[in-house]
Amino acid sequence: MIEKPVYVTRSSLPTYEDYIEMIRPIWDTHKLTNMGDYHKRLERELKDFLSVPNISLMVNGHIALEMIIQAMDFPVGSEIITTPYTFVSTTHAIIRNGMIPVFCDIKLSDFTIDEAKIESLITDKTVAILPVHVYGNVCNYLEIDNIAKRNNLKVIYDAAHAFGETIDGVPVESLGDASVLSFHATKVFNTIEGGAICFWKDDLYEKLFDLKNFGIRSEEVVASVGANGKMNEFCAAMGLCNLKYVKKEIQKRAEKSFYYDERLTSRSDIRLRKQNLRINSNYGYYPVLFSSEEHRNKVYDRLREHNIYARKYFYPITADQQCFQGVYKNLDLKNARYVSERILTLPLYSDLEETEIERICTLIVS
Repeated sequence: MIEKPVYVTRSSLPTYEDYIEMIRPIWDTHKLTNMGDYHKRLERELKDFLSVPNISLMVNGHIALEMIIQAMDFPVGSEIITTPYTFVSTTHAIIRNGMIPVFCDIKLSDFTIDEAKIESLITDKTVAILPVHVYGNVCNYLEIDNIAKRNNLKVIYDAAHAFGETIDGVPVESLGDASVLSFHATKVFNTIEGGAICFWKDDLYEKLFDLKNFGIRSEEVVASVGANGKMNEFCAAMGLCNLKYVKKEIQKRAEKSFYYDERLTSRSDIRLRKQNLRINSNYGYYPVLFSSEEHRNKVYDRLREHNIYARKYFYPITADQQCFQGVYKNLDLKNARYVSERILTLPLYSDLEETEIERICTLIVS
């Protein structure tokens, strides 16, 4: 008998009744988008939940990243120092704004950008640092902040993996000049599709509003050139429903992670993510680093043969993707490439059954 498929993630959903009740008023108002009541309410509730000074909702996390880079008004051709160990969206957002990504290697300890290597990459064209929190591991924000201040640079965090986390008691979304979130269906907190920008400067709110709403200020006034980055009311309603349950969802994910730990910690041929006691984790991912690429690939194939879909996340690194045609192949990114060739994220979601985790672990160690 073929077991039912187990995917690397599964979207968290409220009860059917909760969502239907939430969207019922939409049929009365017929207001589906253009920053309606649910959009405004979700902004308020997320601002409070995340303890951030300002927040602007977007249609998805990628557009959020593009918009915040654009809102900074960097000169075209400027350089932004970033990590190659991330989803391609991070790099694409830089390039699509006419900027140049400058790749900095990562640390083997937590897979985040190596802050010790950032300053050597700064030139007279550098305008910002764009670090990425990975699998819930938080970048060395204190040192990155020091580097940025010394060199008069902006810091924009890709915080897609870090929803609701804190480090040293500080909300992760409040770090840097801005932090960008993804509310994609695969994330710990989802709005089906969606994203947000958290930021400090109050005047950025109006600027981001213009950018995501065609620059429209009134029925007859278009004050600036913008795009369409608005979140619709159905997505906002899903977010409001899911926000009620997200703390319980994270607790369930933590329990599944600990269950994995109990069964895999003793293995000398794999390395599990270390829990950083400074971080209040959201347990969004369960990454495992294998002893070699061959070992990783054998386990990956074996799991797929049993209808279990783990993910080589991230492989290859962004800098080595086909779309760049080898432009960055000679860069010294040995740590990022080392991790990319050995990493596998295992299935993890709140209602993943312990029997399924047991089966996964048995297949890994067999």
